[in-house]
Amino acid sequence: MHKPTPKDFTISLMVILFGWQCLVWISGAPAFILPDPIRVAQAFYHNFGLLWEHFLVTTSEVLIGLILGSLLGALTALYLTMSTKAQRFLMPVLVLTQTIPVFALAPILTLWLGYGLSSKVAMALLIIYFPVTSTFFDGLRNTPRGYLDLAHSMRATRWRTLFLVRVPAALPALASGIRLAAVYAPIGAVIGEWVGASRGLGYLMLLANGRVKIDLMFAALIALCLLTIGLRSIIDLIGQRIEQRTSPEAG
Repeated sequence: MHKPTPKDFTISLMVILFGWQCLVWISGAPAFILPDPIRVAQAFYHNFGLLWEHFLVTTSEVLIGLILGSLLGALTALYLTMSTKAQRFLMPVLVLTQTIPVFALAPILTLWLGYGLSSKVAMALLIIYFPVTSTFFDGLRNTPRGYLDLAHSMRATRWRTLFLVRVPAALPALASGIRLAAVYAPIGAVIGEWVGASRGLGYLMLLANGRVKIDLMFAALIALCLLTIGLRSIIDLIGQRIEQRTSPEAG
């Protein structure tokens, strides 16, 4: 699989900006409906301090939710791997929970946990919990048979086989789940901010929209995109390092 390079991202960005500007020209939409990229860049520059303040709030919500959700998802996957009863009774429950739109829970979480950090973290946690659990569990179940046969021949216990063979072999799957979580977590946090908050990029977008400052709303949206891309890139780099050091081939 071809891995995108900085040059690829630069070309994609240029194409998006060009298409955006062409859309403004063709549609003839006024600036309060669809601002052009230059106007949004000016809004980003002039409101950088405001954007940075709300950016930090959303980042803290996303990071806490991502850490807790990934940890809880990984622990659940380990428990499912070691318990056939849990697979029979817990997996159907997890699948059924996915039939409930997570976004619909945002008002309830805000009512229960308030307008502060807790409800936003809970939204981020809920939206990433199942992807991490399912991808890591699939990786643990699909350990190469040769590794398991080797562990059996060496009379390794179930727990030693789990942590010395299954987990290292499943790290690529876990890394994929956390990469997805890095993309989904900001969505959960922002949805929570839309429902009820006094800080954060989601709150700033609603505030800018209510005051017809669409250029500022676009600037906040771009800041959210930068947060997601940066977070995913960092997790991708960390995941590659961990996989290299803990893979069974690395000894």
